[in-house]
Amino acid sequence: MTEPQVWTLIGVLASAFFAMFATMSGWFVRVLRAEVGGLRAEMNAKFERVDAQFERVDAQFERVDVKLQHLDRDVQAIARRVFPEHD
Repeated sequence: MTEPQVWTLIGVLASAFFAMFATMSGWFVRVLRAEVGGLRAEMNAKFERVDAQFERVDAQFERVDVKLQHLDRDVQAIARRVFPEHD
């Protein structure tokens, strides 16, 4: 352990290990960011689809509300004809 070649070999192996560790962690971060970005895009597409479906449901509820208002108006007109004394 007192030979300079041993310490040089230890230094070279340690620096190679840390360089490989840094490279692999950089690749891992890059892959992880790409996967999260893909997942984010897929979730946004699904959210847009759900929002579109909710807009369609809201439009259907508005149509039903208008029909109920017309039905209420018609029932009130019939009630005024059938029971004129309650006006």
